[in-house]
Amino acid sequence: MKMVKYKRALVTGGAGFIGSNLSRALLEKGLEVRIIDNLSMGKIENIPEGATFIKGDILDESILKEIVPSIDIIFHQAAKVSIRESIKEFFDDANNNVMGTLNLLRSCCNSSVKKFIYASSMAVYADSESCVPIDENYIKEPISPYGISKLASEKYCINIAKEIGMDCIVLRYFNTYGKGQTLTPYVGVITIFINNLLNGKPPIIFGDGNQKRDFIYVGDVVQANLKAMEWNDPTGIFNIGTGETRSVNEVAGILCKKINSDIEPVYGEEKQGELKNSVADLKKTKKELGFYPSAKFEEKIDEVINWWKNKNI
Repeated sequence: MKMVKYKRALVTGGAGFIGSNLSRALLEKGLEVRIIDNLSMGKIENIPEGATFIKGDILDESILKEIVPSIDIIFHQAAKVSIRESIKEFFDDANNNVMGTLNLLRSCCNSSVKKFIYASSMAVYADSESCVPIDENYIKEPISPYGISKLASEKYCINIAKEIGMDCIVLRYFNTYGKGQTLTPYVGVITIFINNLLNGKPPIIFGDGNQKRDFIYVGDVVQANLKAMEWNDPTGIFNIGTGETRSVNEVAGILCKKINSDIEPVYGEEKQGELKNSVADLKKTKKELGFYPSAKFEEKIDEVINWWKNKNI
């Protein structure tokens, strides 16, 4: 099957953590890149040189009508991504994540868009009783509004793409980390722990800390998106993780040892909506998509710590 070549890409949320790294990689591949971002989480300084930036919201139909008709491929990264916040702000979560996605899909009708790559989440899955890798067919019973919004959006993407003759790939990201992640109280446990420790504060662990996570480096997430761009089948759903687990206690211990061994974690009340066990089974991803994560946690964690150290000087 002949590979489709794309010339013009749209990255929603392209001023954000993953979106900006992805935009840079697409530029290096020779694509023209347009970025739409409302800068609620993204930052103007993240936008790579050479990309065309449009400040706007995917809920704004008029902006999308101007941008989308000339696009070949869309990487839909924009979303509200906080599990904890989605519980209190469930309407805003659904409005941004579901209605924003629908607005973007509507703009693809009667357009030249050939492929739509949707950034989904491990949050679509039910909690696993034990720490075993879960594949793409695992029970989809989200325990947070965020997970519900992501699962609903997946289904809309696949259904509508099929109806309008557009390829659609869904990538279910596990816990992404790396330098440049926006610091918030809700997202990115590694980033939060590092900043606490650099400021002489203990990492705060919610629950007993035995929650198991699959941490994937942002550069690997970018490579997964590039693989999805090159993949020729019209539709597919893939886990994007490493298949390896670390407990929150283990991560906190590694960071305390590396940054300030005099500080120990403190424990708080378990937070509603967060999975206890979350690790990706990558058999399908490796076999069909040809994606193999390459970053080593032990090496990349030093890179992230040093980036924040230099930023905080």
